[in-house]
Amino acid sequence: MSGHDDSSRSRSVLPFEAAPAAVGDLRRAVRGQLGRWGLPALAGEAELAVSELAANVIKHVGSGTAAALVLETSGDRLRIELHDKSFHVPVLGSATCDDECGRGLHLLAGMAIDWGTLLTATGKAVWCELSVAPDVNCRKVRRAEAALAECRRDAGTHPQLESRAGRLLEESATDLIADLLHWVAARGGDPDGLLDRAQMHFEAESGMEGVVEAA
Repeated sequence: MSGHDDSSRSRSVLPFEAAPAAVGDLRRAVRGQLGRWGLPALAGEAELAVSELAANVIKHVGSGTAAALVLETSGDRLRIELHDKSFHVPVLGSATCDDECGRGLHLLAGMAIDWGTLLTATGKAVWCELSVAPDVNCRKVRRAEAALAECRRDAGTHPQLESRAGRLLEESATDLIADLLHWVAARGGDPDGLLDRAQMHFEAESGMEGVVEAA
C-alpha cells in the first residue's frame, strides 16, 4: 500500500481485484497502514468497514471487478473509500435482526460517523468516516446501546420491567455478538480471531482509561 503523509493529512491508495480471496489481504493492509499512522485502535472498525464495502462490490458488481481502496486521515476522522467501476448506487433498505443478509450497510451506518456514495468519472465510491477523537470509548458505548435498542425494536420486544433490564441487555448483547460472528464467517473471515482482537482492543482501551483517571 502506497501513501502520502503530511502534518495534517495522510492518504493511502490500494488497487485490488474484488474477489473473496482478496478481502483478507485488504484487512491486513488496513491494519498495517493504521499501525504506521499511529491509529491501531481503529483497526478493528476499519477492517470491518472495508470487509463490508468489499463484500458489496463482490456481490453487487461482480467478483473479479477492478477496485481501489482509499484511506485518508484528516483532523479527527479516518475516511475509507471503496471505488469500483459501477454507477449503481447502493440503497440502505430495511433490515431486522432476523435477516441473514442485507444488514451490512446498516452495520456500516451504525459504526460510522457518516457514510455515503460519490459518483466518479469511471463509476462510484462508497465511503464512510470513523472518529479518531479522544471520546471514542463513549462513542462505542453509545453505538452498542443504539444497536441493541434497534434489535429489540425490530424483533418486536416490548419494554420490560426495570428489575430484568440488566439480564435482558446481556442476552441481547450475546445475540448481537453471535450475529456478528455469523456475518464474519459468511464473508470468509475468522470469528475466533475477531473475538481475540476485540478482547485485546477492549483490554487496551480499558487500560488507557485507567491511566487517564490516575493522572
